[in-house]
Formats: sequence, structure tokens, C-alpha cells
Amino acid sequence: MKKTFSIFIFILPFLSYSQDKETIDWITNNSIEIEDANPDSELKIFENNTPNKFDNAKIYGFGEASHNTKEFFVLKAKFFKHLVKTQGLKIFIMEESYQAESGINEWISGGKGDVQTIAKNFNIGFWYTKEIVSLLQWMRNYNQNKSEADQIQFYGMDIQIGKNISQKIRDFVSFNKIDIDEKLLITADSCSNKIIDYYISDSWWQKQLPDLKELKKQILNSKTNSREYKQIIRSLDYLLSYTEYASIVADKYPRSTEFRDLKMFENVKWIAENESKNGKAFIWAHNEHINKREMYYTGSDIINLGRHLKDNYKDDYYSVGFDFGTGKINGYVSNEKKGGYWKTYDIEKPFKRTYARTLMSVDKDIYFIDLQSAIESDSSEFFSKKNRHLLIGGGGYQPKPLYKIIISKIYTETYDGLIFVKEISIPDYTLDK
Repeated sequence: MKKTFSIFIFILPFLSYSQDKETIDWITNNSIEIEDANPDSELKIFENNTPNKFDNAKIYGFGEASHNTKEFFVLKAKFFKHLVKTQGLKIFIMEESYQAESGINEWISGGKGDVQTIAKNFNIGFWYTKEIVSLLQWMRNYNQNKSEADQIQFYGMDIQIGKNISQKIRDFVSFNKIDIDEKLLITADSCSNKIIDYYISDSWWQKQLPDLKELKKQILNSKTNSREYKQIIRSLDYLLSYTEYASIVADKYPRSTEFRDLKMFENVKWIAENESKNGKAFIWAHNEHINKREMYYTGSDIINLGRHLKDNYKDDYYSVGFDFGTGKINGYVSNEKKGGYWKTYDIEKPFKRTYARTLMSVDKDIYFIDLQSAIESDSSEFFSKKNRHLLIGGGGYQPKPLYKIIISKIYTETYDGLIFVKEISIPDYTLDK
């Protein structure tokens, strides 16, 4: 028995090597190389090898393995431009507030300002980078000399901010001389101006919802023929979602997480079905929002935006996730003496027993894998087996303790496509150069 066991231990490394080689050979032969991380160069190899499922989709969810990585930003910009040129896609939806829309759309349609002033419309600090405002500049250039119907439009789908919404409602009511109970408008002001405390359960928010619903009912009953009518109802829906979200943030996890993603789905659906001429749209968000299965680890069953999109749109929704091997990345550090600050970490090699450890061995710096092809022809089933990867959320890279940011996924269940980047770097936050 001991002799048999010894032989098994001896041949195990050779079996592992053989399986790894088979996987690497398959990826080498079946992945689509992305030439570079230049947002303005063409996706020539991808265009000549576009997967049918990708080509036939209408709603494209492009994730990011972290919110603060240059390569994820520029590659998403590169794919967005590609879809505008090849698919006639004109709707850009971001993990950003509804309030950011009007200022950004005014600018990319030819309004006054520059990249610094336009960036101030963002309510999410991660987007205040040269890579992203350069994409907005490209949209502005694209929109020149085009009719309003043929221009790219920017939309926010998130519900975590309420500021300024009530003023839009007041302006609309005043301009159209709609008879509304002032008490209801004051409630809208209060909800719009109050900031969420994520650590305290506050019953105040729940008590405001009847007044907001009555306000919406009265505006609906006014039958105003204003062209802004549809947008004001949308504003009210965002304020209602914000208020309800605020009322449950301290509830038992993951209720507020699922509610936020449900509302993002409803907002995406409304935008795609009411603002897109061809039903096509591009979604920019974190991996955990756009993946087609669930939030966090495989088996969590925390329903996310991507799951709602896949259930509703089926193959019309195509989810693209990102993974990486090494490089520099920011993380937020809480320090009693120094206070909170951002620190740049250097990940020198992929972590053990992760997808990235094997993906790094492929002789391509950046590449795309259509996971339907992996399901159909990868005999090693590498992507269909549970493996580990890094989960880097809003706080950036948090290596202590490391086990908290390494979770298990099955990539074929999680994404339709995967983009792997061997080496990442931090974005450019200096917009004045």
C-alpha cells in the first residue's frame, strides 16, 4: 500500500503539469489577442474573430476587477468605440448617478467647458481620471455635426445619491403651473438633501415614501403635455428608489445590496427600451454588478444587475468580466494616527490557486476569451471548474487579511466573455496636463 501511495505522490506533479499544459495550449489557440491598451487603436484581431454570441447581442455589460485600474478603463473605452462603429450602439450607461447625466450630455453634445469642469459632474470619485474624461472627449468629437437622434448619450443607473433631484421636480412643477401640495414638495426636498448613514437604521426614510408616491401620482394626474414630463417621472422614480434604498441600508445583509442592483436593472431596462433607437446599450460597472450569475462567490445567490439582465434579455445580454495577473493597484488604508489615505501596492505575482496563476502563462499580454467556446471545446474544463480570484471593491486592494478578498468563482457560469490583462497600473488622476 505504501509503495502504491508513493507512486501516486510521484506522478501527481506530472498529471498537474499535463493538465496545465493542455489548458494553456487551448487558451493560446482559442483566445483572441487584443493588440494593446491604447483606447484609440482598432480592435483588428477581435473584429476578424468576433464570437457570434458577442456579435448578436444588444446589451453589453463590461465589468472591471477593480474601480481604479488604467487598463480596465482604456480597454472598456476601446470596446465601446468599437461597438459604436460596428454595431451602431449610441447608449452609454455607467455605474454613476442619474444627476451626472444632464451636465455630461450637454458637454458631449457641444456645450461649454473642458475636461476638468466636465469631470466635476461625476459623483463617483473613481471616474475622475484622464482615461475616462478622454472617452467623454471622444464622445464629444463623435457627436459633432450629428443630429440629436444620432448622438451618443450618457446615462447614470445608480441610486445612491439624492442631491438636486427635488430641484428639478420643483422647477418642472413651477414652469408648468401644476397645483401640487407644498407639503409633498418639502418631503421631496428633505429626501433629496439628506445623506444616507450606512451604519444607522433610520425609520425616517420609510415614513417619507407615502408622500413621494402621492407626489408622483399628482404629477401623473396633471396630464401635462411638456416634453420634460417623461424625464420628471424618471427623476421621481430615482428619488423614490434612493429613499427606499436609504430606508433598508442597515437591514439584514444582503437586502440593500440586492435592492440597489434591482433598481439599476430597472433603470437600464428603461433606458434601453425608451432611449435607444436600436435597443442596444453599453454598461460600465464593476465585475460584481455586470456578471450574469450573482454577487461575490459562486453559490452566494445574491441576485445582481447582470443576473436580472440575463434573465430578462437572455442571449441579447453579453457579460464581459476582467481578470489580471500582476501590477500596481491602489487600496484605501485606515490608520488611527494618519487617518485614511490611499496607498499604491505592487502585486508581483499572481496568487496561488487562482485563475490568474494559469492565465499568466499564456504568451499574450492582453486577450479575450469567449466562454461559450470554452464550454464547447476546452477538454480540460478549466473555466468550468471552481477556482479563486481577487475581489477588489470600492476600498481598492485590501491585502490584510488577504483571505477576505480571495473568493471562488466558476467563470463559465459568471461571464459570457473574459478579458485577461497580464500587468495593470493605476489611472492618471491629473486632468490639468
